[in-house]
Amino acid sequence: MSYRINPSTKPGWIELITGCMFSGKTEEFIRRIRRYRYAKQKVIVFKPIIDQRYYEDKVASHSGMIVDSIPVASTKEMLDIINKETEKIDVIGIDEIQFFDEAVVDAVSELADQGILVIVNGLDKDYRNDAFKNVDRLLFMAEYVDKLAAICYVCGGNANRTQRIVDGVPAKKDEPLVVISANEKYEARCRHCYIKPS
Repeated sequence: MSYRINPSTKPGWIELITGCMFSGKTEEFIRRIRRYRYAKQKVIVFKPIIDQRYYEDKVASHSGMIVDSIPVASTKEMLDIINKETEKIDVIGIDEIQFFDEAVVDAVSELADQGILVIVNGLDKDYRNDAFKNVDRLLFMAEYVDKLAAICYVCGGNANRTQRIVDGVPAKKDEPLVVISANEKYEARCRHCYIKPS
């Protein structure tokens, strides 16, 4: 993250970390969370309850970095937990924001309005190369956006697309939109190696 905060900037803004799978989004997310915790900020991290790839109650990167988190089924459940906090919250982290219901975008904006730094990460595009919900709206709402690239699984070039693989071949466009998995079902691909589902 290369921005410099103006000393007169009021607290409360949105940081979005996005890109394709295997681009390092979760590692960057965890790095920022750890940084604020080290500075003794009050930090709460949430993750969608459907994402249990590595841990039920931790956000984990593919490389093994982890941070404690609270799994939630909805934006309402997340806000209920936040509203029960008696201590002032400085930072809220939200992992895999594309898997939350669409109310999460307005909630994130309202939390930033209240003076909370909100750090979110999520895929910018689905396996069909269409914009992913929530991230598409946050792209223009966030004060700071970092879009990360991966390395193409096929040619080694810069990848910004996610290819879903089913039985060794690219998924068809009528496959379910959300399938929680890791490298056994997805590949990062560049513009030239990506195959649009048909």
